Amino acid sequence: MSDSSDLRSLFDAWPFDAADDLRVVRGDDGRELLQVRMPLGIEQYEVDGRPDGHRPHEMESELEFHLARLAEAKKAGEEAGFKISAEDCVELFSESVLYYYRYVRFFQLKDWPRTARDTARNLRVFDLVQRYAERTEDRVQLEQWRPYVLRMNTVARAMIALDNRQHETARKIVAEALEGIESLPELDNPTFQFERDRSMTALRDLAKQIERSRPLGELERLQQQLKEAVETEQFERAADLRDRIRDFQAKVGVV
Repeated sequence: MSDSSDLRSLFDAWPFDAADDLRVVRGDDGRELLQVRMPLGIEQYEVDGRPDGHRPHEMESELEFHLARLAEAKKAGEEAGFKISAEDCVELFSESVLYYYRYVRFFQLKDWPRTARDTARNLRVFDLVQRYAERTEDRVQLEQWRPYVLRMNTVARAMIALDNRQHETARKIVAEALEGIESLPELDNPTFQFERDRSMTALRDLAKQIERSRPLGELERLQQQLKEAVETEQFERAADLRDRIRDFQAKVGVV
């Protein structure tokens, strides 16, 4: 190997550290790139578009190509005959794995908008294949992972809402996802069953965290202070808090 091909200096400039193995850098043209330091090398992902930067069929992705095909079929009144072949599914599955690798890293970075974007993108692949794949085995191949991708998408969207102090929106996002995962058609597939149960547990835990982090209303705050005063035997403070609670309830019309 010639000196010009030796990557050692590049690796030495960024030693491997499992606790600090991600960075977002700028390319020569100013575009953002996601880099991952592996024990024996560096992976690089495009931040936007297809992670490897390829443009199949001169389009952003295989998914966009097949969605364009579907749109043309619908426009021509030929949707009933539209199919995704086994060969098409191989390409779509391989491409989706690239997006999976990227959104897992975005999740690690707590880049919630991009995690939400890429997981939503892969869910569109699931929907396309589920409806139009020629082979049942291709539909099942993706559906076994739907609970997991729904969970990742839900967490990302809920965290976006929490970052914007929209606790009720976050609560609804999680509640709707729990209902959606619970109502998924049953699959006789151990991966599906495991991912569904694990996702339900994780989202229920997230729902509890959201509730605990929710800012207390004035009445709830007073009631919490009253509880603490009673528990610590601060009886004069407790009596004052009871009066304030009664006054507040009368003011807002609560009996």
